[in-house]
Amino acid sequence: MYTGLQHAHSGLAYLVLIALIVVIFLMLIGSLSGREFTEKDRKIALIAFILSHVQLLLGLILYFVSPVGLSLLQGGGAMSDPAARLTALEHPLINIVAIVLITIGYSRAKKAQTSRAKFRSIYMLYAVGLVLILSRIPWGAWLG
Repeated sequence: MYTGLQHAHSGLAYLVLIALIVVIFLMLIGSLSGREFTEKDRKIALIAFILSHVQLLLGLILYFVSPVGLSLLQGGGAMSDPAARLTALEHPLINIVAIVLITIGYSRAKKAQTSRAKFRSIYMLYAVGLVLILSRIPWGAWLG
């Protein structure tokens, strides 16, 4: 089960990153071009929203069943080791914050009155979320 979750979490990460980049790009273009925010735009943003939330859910499950997630914090030595701190604290915490920002961006866009405000809410907060996610990916473990 642990290995399957680990592969699912790693594989879905690619889809999440691609979806966020595509949404940010499309929403930025929509905002700059002055076109109307359509149902298609909302659905595209929703896809990235759902993928990022599923990724967070997989990550949280993995964190609690993993031999290296929560157990690193309980041992007490995680804060002095940068790799352990990234795995036990920084990666989960920063990614939770990133998903909260993505959620806020999507929710604000639903309530916004103008198309430009909808586009801006999504591309700005999704972009901040993407930067946070990219900053805390364990690149050595992910690519290595």
